[in-house]
Amino acid sequence: MTGRTLNLDDALYNYLLDVSLRETPLLKRLREETQALPMARWQIAPEQGQFMALLVKLSGAKRLLEIGTFTGYSALCMASAMPEDGQLICCDLAGDYNVTARRYWQQAGMHERIDLRLAPALETLSQLEREGRSETFDLIFIDADKANYPVYLEHALVLARPGGLILFDNTLWSGRVLEANPDSADTRAIQALNRRLKNDQRVDLSLLPIGDGLTICRKR
Repeated sequence: MTGRTLNLDDALYNYLLDVSLRETPLLKRLREETQALPMARWQIAPEQGQFMALLVKLSGAKRLLEIGTFTGYSALCMASAMPEDGQLICCDLAGDYNVTARRYWQQAGMHERIDLRLAPALETLSQLEREGRSETFDLIFIDADKANYPVYLEHALVLARPGGLILFDNTLWSGRVLEANPDSADTRAIQALNRRLKNDQRVDLSLLPIGDGLTICRKR
């Protein structure tokens, strides 16, 4: 028994994947193709994708929102776990990786259930609020520009239904959250978000050391 989270070395991490990862061949191809890109660090870990898919199933989420989509791996994980009448709206900027995302969604038969909106995410979120989508989303996953994380939190709390889940990626930020006086605006924003969430009575909270840190909030 241990009183703290394990620090996984390569051998133990590979064991974790070997005995628990159920990644489909299509998801594996997408992940490997993404790893060849210069921005490969934007890719979530496969065990995190599987965990998020499980959250979708456990919560029965039908209306999902993703802020930051990249090549579409996390979106495909979540969309595949939705019920047949589910819909996922993805917010991202235009880039070559959009083509990759759409290609894999098409191959998975998920393209009609995923709505990719290409614009600055804050514009899309404001538009969703104007469309009357407040308190309609069951699960919101945030993995975009870190400097706007505190702002994304406020929009997510408007758009998520009571009892809905809000997930933030990279909240351990490869240990940079420990920096006393960080030069990076991204690091400062993640630190600010983590501190704010600790005492935010609008949500229930757990920060998990999976991937680069995944914070799960439940809107009260």
